[in-house]
Amino acid sequence: MINILFVCLGNICRSPMAEFVMKDLIEKKNLTKEFYIASAATSAEETGNPVHHGTRNKLRELGISTAGKYAVQIKKSDYGKYDYILGMEQRNIAGIMRIVGGDPKGKIKRLLDYSLNPRDIADPWFTGDFEETYHDVKEGCEALLASILKSEKFI
Repeated sequence: MINILFVCLGNICRSPMAEFVMKDLIEKKNLTKEFYIASAATSAEETGNPVHHGTRNKLRELGISTAGKYAVQIKKSDYGKYDYILGMEQRNIAGIMRIVGGDPKGKIKRLLDYSLNPRDIADPWFTGDFEETYHDVKEGCEALLASILKSEKFI
């Protein structure tokens, strides 16, 4: 099983969007049993809160539910649990490193580092642009999944 953790600042906008977009991509490829997908925050500010209405509404338009998801914070022990830990922006990477204590196995990257155009994913909490965030998240999830499916684990 391949374990993937998506991480952003609060775990209410970008990382849950990535979690549910990736789950949808995997389900469409009938690979659900091969993956465990989750998301978390670097901060405790939103812990226990539901997914932001902007993310919920955007994903609902696409037939993707976020039901049952509430913000959680990444823990040091998550480093051992996940094969891929993906921040949405460079600031998230710094926060992840602070919490887990480093990256000796090279598991921590930005989601869009897997794309042809590596970059940060803007926080829609500040920009209000959930459409742009969705397109960036989808691009990253598709690139990540393609990379994983090409890896030795799936050959």
